[in-house]
Amino acid sequence: MLGVSPSGYHEHRRRSSKPHPRRLGNDALLVHIRAVHAESKGEYGWPRVWKELLARGIRVGKERVRKLMQQHGIRARGKRKFKATTDSNHSLPVAPNLLQRNFSPAAPNAAWTSDISVPQQAA
Repeated sequence: MLGVSPSGYHEHRRRSSKPHPRRLGNDALLVHIRAVHAESKGEYGWPRVWKELLARGIRVGKERVRKLMQQHGIRARGKRKFKATTDSNHSLPVAPNLLQRNFSPAAPNAAWTSDISVPQQAA
């Protein structure tokens, strides 16, 4: 009636009645996913989590990892956008270079300089 042989039907029932001994449950897999995600400090998305699980010997499909991560709100941290802090293309006046790389003035107090770098703390 269904186009399935009796032996095929019984084989299917036998296979689906008991779980595969190597198959990991969703809860156990989720523990591994959370561990990998935490070790990467939240930087890994599902592709890298999946590859790391395979590297650790946990055989699992990438779609299963993707769906579990999506269902439980586990996602990769987004990259920060680059923010330019210097704008060299402006029409504002530029201060003239008064020293012209002459760092040995003829008299005291003729040229003053400063340093804006952060000082190193003594150890």
